[in-house]
Formats: sequence, structure tokens, C-alpha cells
Amino acid sequence: MKLILKLAWRNISRNMRRSVITIAAVTFAVLLSVVMRGMQLGTYENNINSAVKMFTGHLQIQHKDFKSNPALTKSFKYDDAIKDILDNRADEMIYTPRIYGNGLIGFNDNSSGVILFGMDPDTETKTSTIHERVKEGEFISNDAPYDIVIGNKLAGNLNASIGDTVVILASCMDGSTGNMKFRIRGLSRSGSQEMDAMGVFMTLEAADELLSMYGKITALAISTDGLAEMDRLKPILKTEINNVQLVVLDWKDLMPELKQMIDMDDAGGIIMLIILMIIMSFGILNTILMSVTERFKEFGIMLAIGTKKGKLVSIVIFETIFIVLLGLLVGNILAWISNYILYLNPITFTGEIAKMYEDYGFLPILSTTMNPVIFIYTSLSVIAMSALAVIYPAFRVLKLEALKGIRYT
Repeated sequence: MKLILKLAWRNISRNMRRSVITIAAVTFAVLLSVVMRGMQLGTYENNINSAVKMFTGHLQIQHKDFKSNPALTKSFKYDDAIKDILDNRADEMIYTPRIYGNGLIGFNDNSSGVILFGMDPDTETKTSTIHERVKEGEFISNDAPYDIVIGNKLAGNLNASIGDTVVILASCMDGSTGNMKFRIRGLSRSGSQEMDAMGVFMTLEAADELLSMYGKITALAISTDGLAEMDRLKPILKTEINNVQLVVLDWKDLMPELKQMIDMDDAGGIIMLIILMIIMSFGILNTILMSVTERFKEFGIMLAIGTKKGKLVSIVIFETIFIVLLGLLVGNILAWISNYILYLNPITFTGEIAKMYEDYGFLPILSTTMNPVIFIYTSLSVIAMSALAVIYPAFRVLKLEALKGIRYT
């Protein structure tokens, strides 16, 4: 084995220029793959965290039928049992109760259908960042329970402004119709077309009174330290709550459109990486095949003096292994440095591009991630493609006969 390894290493230096070019190809493929994948996953993670922190939360506790049929009758009692379960994990997450409903808002001769969001301002400001989206005026407060915040587009449709009094009509949980007057306290711009055109944010107390909820809520929004913590806590909370009428939903359940958009973009990125790997594998195939072909006469002589074909195939395989390992080593080092620099200094877009990102609710930032899984998967992909590339040259050596090898020119 020691002789085989020595011969394989010596054969790499026979045509140094060709070997260096191949190692550079592997290095470039690893570098580009890791950086591209890191930027993809890092940007996804940042935008997902931004989206869930803005309003939905990483997790939500709801009635099991509320997502498919968001009616007020699909609400649940916000009792001490649930509070105790969540409070016991106060060091791992923060939460806030909410009431979701629908209604009709009117101002002077203008009216519009709206989505009502009842929330506790004290806990909401700790759980989400929706209060940061108030661009004019102030966010709702328990000190003024009948003040509301509405979307900026809704305000434009009503021709209303801060300080105006509006009337909201809504169907209550008990089937009656509720109507109350509210004063506009602020205008929000979240980046969500639906929320900016139809969103009305009011205190939990006012929503409970308007919709006759009698202490019930429709959701508990939960914010965690990140997506990994979310995945860990979801099954734990489901077990601890132990209520067949309640479910624990994560962001993928709450925002299926965002999940679908990310999946589509992710699929496109994977296809590009596959193409890159295929191109790299052809480079390896060309190098090893040329190296093998040039040494047919040498292999023929070795076969003639009794060398087994298996040893010749081993030499070819180890040559490929050495080239790939060198490329992986250099590529991963350069990729780690590049990713680390981008991780510490994310690219921030400005101007019209930034405005376009924000209008769609995305952060105008191009970041990356240092997740070691990216480096591992990329390295395994390169090894797998290299293994496929060496099959044909090894097969040529395996089928080589001594006399034909000696006569080969």
C-alpha cells in the first residue's frame, strides 16, 4: 500500500500544470458552492427571522380548526394553565395573546373591510416588532384602550388621518353585531400589502369588548431565540399543553406563501450547484483520463512483469483522491474566510433596491451563515462527483492488456 500511495503522489507531479489546474477547478467549485449556498441560506434565515419577529412569531398556539376556518368560535380560553406552561419557559421564549377578527371600518362617507388585530401592547412590543412599523403617530397603549393604529394604505382609502374618529362594526363571537368608536393613534407600513390596506391594531381589551370574546383569544404568538430553538420547542410545547383542541404552529404553517417562495428559490440554487459540480467532475475526468492514457505503455510494462491490475486501478483512484483532497482543503479554507468576512460585514442595499425589498417585507441585506453543514454537504458532493468521474479511467486501466499497453502510442 505504501508503494501505491508513493506512485500515486509521484504521478500527480508528472504534469504539474495539469494537476494544478485540476486542483484549482476543485478549489473554485468548493469556494463558489459554499459561498453561494451560504448566502442563500443566510439570507433566508435573516428574512424568515425578520418576518416572524415582525408579527406572526416563530410559533403560535391556536385552536386546531382556526387556521382552516378563522372564525371567532374557534377561540380558546386564555387561562392560568396555559400561562403557567409558558411562564415556566420564560428564559427560552416570550409570548403575547391576540384576537384576530374581521369587520367594517367607516369614516365620513368612506368605508372598507378590515382585519382586526387585538393585542396586549405591553407584551406585544417584547414579542414582535410590529410597533416599529408605525411610521406616523404612536403605537397602541393600554393607557388609551380605544385608540387604534391602521395601515397607511387603509388611511389613504378612508381619507383619514391621525386624530380622526372612526367607527368599526364587527360580527361578535356570539353572533351579534358589535360597533364602537375609535380614535386613530398611528399609521403603520409593514410591507405586507394586505396588512397595510386592511390592518387595524387595537388593544386586547377593546377587541374583547368589540367582539364579545369574554376572555377568550384566537392565538398566542411566541418568539424564540431563532429557528433552531423554534424546532426544539415546538414538540415540547405540544406535549406540555396536552390539549387535543389546541395546536402549535410554526412559521411554515403560518406563512405557507413565504415557505413556497423560499423553496422555489432554493431549488433554483441547488440546480445551479449541481451544474457546477458536473462541470467540475468533467475537469477531473479529463485530467485523470489524460494521465492514464499517457501511461498506457508504462502500465503495459508493469502488467507484463506481473503487477496486478487491481494495484494499477488503486494508483489511479489514489491520484484522484489526492487531487480532490487538496482542492477540498484549499477550497474550504478560502470559503470559510470569504463566508466569515461576509458574515461580519453583510452587504446592505440602498436606494430603490432597498425600497423594493422593504415593500415586499424583506430585509435589504445580503448575508451568509457559518453553518458547518454547508461545508460538509459541499465536500461530500465533490467527493461523490469525483468518485463518478474516476470510474471510466479506472475501467480503461482494468481492461488494459499488457501487449496492447506496450504497443500503445
